[in-house]
Amino acid sequence: MSSQPTSVAVRPDGTAARPTAFQRWSVPALTLAGLAVLLWVGQSGALTKYTQTVIMFMAVNVIVSASLNLVNGYMGEFSCGHGGFMAVGAYVSSVLGVLLFAKDRVFGPPLLPPEWALVGFPLIVLVGGLAAALAGLLVAIPSFRTRGDYLAIITIAANYIVISAVENLDVIGGSRGFMGMKRVVKAMGRAWDLPWMLLWSFGFAVFTLWILRRFVYSTYGKGVMAICQDEVAAEIMSVNTNRMKVAAFMLSSGLAGVAGGLFAHIVGYVNPGSFGILKSTEALVMVYLGGMGSLSGSVLSAVLFTLLLEALRPLQIIKWIVVPLLLILLMQFRPEGILGNRELADVFPGLRRFFRFK
Repeated sequence: MSSQPTSVAVRPDGTAARPTAFQRWSVPALTLAGLAVLLWVGQSGALTKYTQTVIMFMAVNVIVSASLNLVNGYMGEFSCGHGGFMAVGAYVSSVLGVLLFAKDRVFGPPLLPPEWALVGFPLIVLVGGLAAALAGLLVAIPSFRTRGDYLAIITIAANYIVISAVENLDVIGGSRGFMGMKRVVKAMGRAWDLPWMLLWSFGFAVFTLWILRRFVYSTYGKGVMAICQDEVAAEIMSVNTNRMKVAAFMLSSGLAGVAGGLFAHIVGYVNPGSFGILKSTEALVMVYLGGMGSLSGSVLSAVLFTLLLEALRPLQIIKWIVVPLLLILLMQFRPEGILGNRELADVFPGLRRFFRFK
């Protein structure tokens, strides 16, 4: 992989230009505008429930694609078990939500008033992400000395271990699955009648892109990209490669857990089969479709891939033939993806006048 573009605004004399006030506040302003639009369409009925659900799945897929891109794109590894980390986050956040805010025949009455779900929901999703990050740590530690195909085998094995463990836990439904998350979502609506899942999905997607961008351009991010170029050379230059790998893998796994928690509450039901190898394959397709080492590509591919899945929904089981086939075609004819390792500012330099890029 070639070196990552820096996207720094540069003056004619070669020095870096300081961002203007407009550039600094353009992204926060657009984020608030996006939230306002989502609030309006959710309250006014301008979009059907189906369309809102598709938008929420787009946001979840943005989180999945961008988080996996950190490992497979920026770090140059080959992780294939992202679905397992999504499962950890989905089940942990679902069980916590039902236990705390919803009446259930297994757990009994809620431990907290259901109205508190409005404040507690982002916390239980983050706890699910933390649990997935710890699971990522357990996978990362024995993977220090492995790369490429060997890491792929370890992560696939971890995916199967997580699914098998969930299938044998009868307290959370086992292979039958777990439900009750819709009651948590309804409790938020009773506290304040807003399309909360639409807003939370958008908010967590923006949070994911923000934290990944901060990480990529931090000291840890530079170390991760050094590992991608040449791990031995990075160690010679005093880069603590083990620490960088653990940090990147835990962050990637944790964000996958956040995506899993959102997915569980959007659907209202989770089943171990929802997070098998096909879910991990979907994540791989999105990463390679958008381009490895490109956050902009992750967003673009997540939107396009979600629309593709919806278009293929009438085909039912046949779509699971099309998705792996799409991955094969990408590897053969467009291995760098749509944007490669570039961002939108590298493809459209004029955007630098309106936004701040590092």
